[in-house]
Amino acid sequence: MHGRKPLRWREDKHAIREAKLKSVTQSIGGCHGNAQIRYFLALVDALNFTKAAENCNVSQPSLTRAVKLLEEEFGGPLFYRERPNTRLSELGKMVKPHLQQIFDESHQAKRVARDFACLKKSTLTLGIMSTISPDEIVDLIANLRARHPHVELKLCDANARDLRTRLLAGDLEVVIYALPGEQPDDRTHSIPLFREQMVLAVHRGHRLAKAVAFPVQEMNGESYIHRVNCEFAGYTDEILQQRGVTCTPIYWSERDDWTLAMVAAGLGFAFMPANAVKHPGVVGLPIVQPEFWRQVNLVSVRGRRYSPGVGSLVQEAMRKTWFGERPRPIHIAA
Repeated sequence: MHGRKPLRWREDKHAIREAKLKSVTQSIGGCHGNAQIRYFLALVDALNFTKAAENCNVSQPSLTRAVKLLEEEFGGPLFYRERPNTRLSELGKMVKPHLQQIFDESHQAKRVARDFACLKKSTLTLGIMSTISPDEIVDLIANLRARHPHVELKLCDANARDLRTRLLAGDLEVVIYALPGEQPDDRTHSIPLFREQMVLAVHRGHRLAKAVAFPVQEMNGESYIHRVNCEFAGYTDEILQQRGVTCTPIYWSERDDWTLAMVAAGLGFAFMPANAVKHPGVVGLPIVQPEFWRQVNLVSVRGRRYSPGVGSLVQEAMRKTWFGERPRPIHIAA
């Protein structure tokens, strides 16, 4: 019985052809493949072999050979050559969007690689401990932008333990954090940036607000506002227990601005870095017997390949004055 083929048969044939075209276009790559695609697209625009060759700065025979090679790859004519006109064939119309996509993506990849190599643009993923004073970090970012405009910075703020986990997992290239009691780890490399004393933030009406310091023993029985992201969490517990000091948290806060507001309202004291105590009605008293200090470092993973932006960040972090002091000069082994 003669007549039109069933619709399902035609759809299956079309799907098979599309799959074959996709397979062929994916197989075209490399220098020669990209040149063939460029010649094809130039001929699509000009619909004239001579003009297309001129636009590509090649001889007409070279362009003609390249197009014939593509036609052999696809198994059919891509153009109908009808003097004096040239027009796209049905097969040419089908493959054009696929070849255009390959051409565009190839150019984009080359542009990204070229910009990276020339340091026109380098993305740096930096993790920052959320308890560090924003003023100091903003100063670092501003210096990095002014002297290294090619570096595109992606910031992540979190607590110290989360930052460490993400650094080792490869989600972050470098982090700035402090983790008291942390055991030495041969996997990481640390550059000391600054030391900062921990204080007790109390409201101005507190019984010890005018004292020079706040002995640990005086903390016993005091109402305590716990900072959820505090890097000393867990570290100080044993020290306080040894001295018979018990502090029961009555409020928990993830944000230092809320913590300070509650301190100012007289709801309790907070254990904070000295430079974070900036709020009306709140004073910071150094903790003594014993003292508590945090060492903030710039930390990376040894042996890992980094973007060029990491070197720029290290340079600016070492150049910067942190709370009035410069980091100690260091020697970084090659």
